[in-house]
Amino acid sequence: MSERWYKEAVIYCADVETFQDSDGDGVGDLPGLISRLDYLSRLGITCLWLNPIHPTPNRDDGYDVADYYAVDPRLGSLGDFAELALQARERGIRIVLDLVVNHTSDQHPWFRSARSSPDSPYRDWYVWSDTEPPDRRQGIVFPGEQTETWTYDKKAKAWYYHRFFDFQPDLNWRNPDVRREIKKVMGFWLQLGASGFRVDAAPFVLEQVEPGRDPAPQDFSILDDWRQDVQWRRADAVLLCEANVDAEKLPPYCGLQADGPNDRAHMLFNFLLNPRLWLALARSDAEPVIEGLRNTPALPAMAQWATFLRNHDELDLSRLTKEQQQQVFAAFGPKPEMRLFDRGIRRRLAPMLGGDRRRIELAYSLQFTMPGTPVLRYGEEIGMGENLSLRERDALRTPMQWDATSGGGFTTAPVDEQVRPVQSTGRFGVRKVNVESQQRDDDSLLRWFERMIRTLRECPEIGVGSCEVVDVPMPRHVLAHRYDAPEGAILLVHNLADRPASIDIGKLDGAGGGRPREVFSDGAYDAPTARLNGLELRGFGYRWIKLRRGAG
Repeated sequence: MSERWYKEAVIYCADVETFQDSDGDGVGDLPGLISRLDYLSRLGITCLWLNPIHPTPNRDDGYDVADYYAVDPRLGSLGDFAELALQARERGIRIVLDLVVNHTSDQHPWFRSARSSPDSPYRDWYVWSDTEPPDRRQGIVFPGEQTETWTYDKKAKAWYYHRFFDFQPDLNWRNPDVRREIKKVMGFWLQLGASGFRVDAAPFVLEQVEPGRDPAPQDFSILDDWRQDVQWRRADAVLLCEANVDAEKLPPYCGLQADGPNDRAHMLFNFLLNPRLWLALARSDAEPVIEGLRNTPALPAMAQWATFLRNHDELDLSRLTKEQQQQVFAAFGPKPEMRLFDRGIRRRLAPMLGGDRRRIELAYSLQFTMPGTPVLRYGEEIGMGENLSLRERDALRTPMQWDATSGGGFTTAPVDEQVRPVQSTGRFGVRKVNVESQQRDDDSLLRWFERMIRTLRECPEIGVGSCEVVDVPMPRHVLAHRYDAPEGAILLVHNLADRPASIDIGKLDGAGGGRPREVFSDGAYDAPTARLNGLELRGFGYRWIKLRRGAG
């Protein structure tokens, strides 16, 4: 299990500052997170991915790091982190940290030294130009919020490069000193108990930036070096890359084009499949998912996709055509205030699906049965909503809703002292959506998630098996796919429309001689026959059917 734990994991993404406040100052912290580990364990979580926890001026929700070797004092201490790692490990939960090393904060001591003098030992740790670069306004990531990627610094008397905001200067990854230092940073956190890193903005880390050349060439030896180093330090450590790039550019990130076995990232977020899931939900049509599955590149044997529906950012639709984007916008983000950067939706899943329990279950059953390891954003398991009155992505980064009190069980601090206001009113406010009430209700969404995750853990073929779309005539709104592995074989059937369907699949090769057995569904159905004909599905229905059990 240890060598492939990430293939059978369930990853939970949490922002420490909005998860649980332990001392009443209005900001979540590591001791608060420790106090909720039993909740995560019961949910079935086996890996906890933490958004940035380092000291920061907090101009970009912690993605502007000012010290890689410390914990932000608002969140706790290094001792608190070590205790978190220990307590999590005792519950079978690993910790993965955000590795934000494409850039630092402009308040980081490295950059403050670099801009102070051309003779600074840190000058070459960043990317500079003595003259105005001709591509100064190219490669902008945040249109409407960002006007340039090169900014003139009066103190340095030079232009510095920043792929993101101007307060986030890019590190110079041509510099061997930068490479050595970041490996020390990674080793430091591995020694404290981390089990790996989610590599933020991986394609930009690999860029070898120079003025007048955009896009710049990439150096994949950085990932080679990281892979060797982290696994030497900790054999079960993983690298999970955020690489939102075209399909033909993905294989090198996990070493498919390198010599020998997989020697780069262990995992990649599937940014190709994610928008196609949403397009399928918008159209009530399985074809976008089928196309996404068939066009997703194959990964090396030890590599793995990470699947998601919602995360800490906007729902990025940039990989869809303009017509497809408009279909998703119309279905799930019809109002201008729901959109961001003209390419995404800044909402949580439950309100996007109108709070319809059937559609929410269908969406997550679909995601959790896609090839790869599922990633769940905190609060999705209870159906939290967003707060569109907050700026940009903060709309979906509101505090966790633990109970129906005014602070939602997140904090005892008054509203004006909370890191972000607890969602206190409305259909998705704490009075109607909270953990405490759902723990007492066996039919709640939270209890459904617990059952689904428990079933997923009993179906390892979904994580490690080969996936195939079942190619038999069926309505366009029905998706059937299967997995085969030494651990067994399983059939998954999903109805993306609000109308019933009956499908005939027929005897499947490799199903074994036993009778198929349903292990999870949206409700009671007649037992599947050996030939899998006459399979009924309610509107927005789903069925997980074991075809055979293996010895693995």
